[in-house]
Amino acid sequence: MGGKTYLGEFEHMVLATILRLGEGAYGTAIIVEIERETGRKVLSGSLSVTLDRLENKGHLQSQMGKADPARGGRPKRFVTVTETGFRAVRESRAAMLNLWAGLEPRFEDK
Repeated sequence: MGGKTYLGEFEHMVLATILRLGEGAYGTAIIVEIERETGRKVLSGSLSVTLDRLENKGHLQSQMGKADPARGGRPKRFVTVTETGFRAVRESRAAMLNLWAGLEPRFEDK
């Protein structure tokens, strides 16, 4: 597999969600979108650790917004997917699609 690094399930969800949200991607919006689309409960601490890990891997970059009075003066951390992150999502998606190819009939009768 020539040096490809595949994403974990939650990492994949987070990066895909950031891509969906575009420039407005930040913690709470990411959590809401993942929970709405998957039904999976997301803890803010888990997301924060995952965002840090993805940033350390070079898959995303973050930028702090302005202080927000509605958030007690805390700024939002906006995140965007880097080219490396986009490539990782694309490769991970392709690998899963390859594994799923031809399996659809097995699930029709279940």
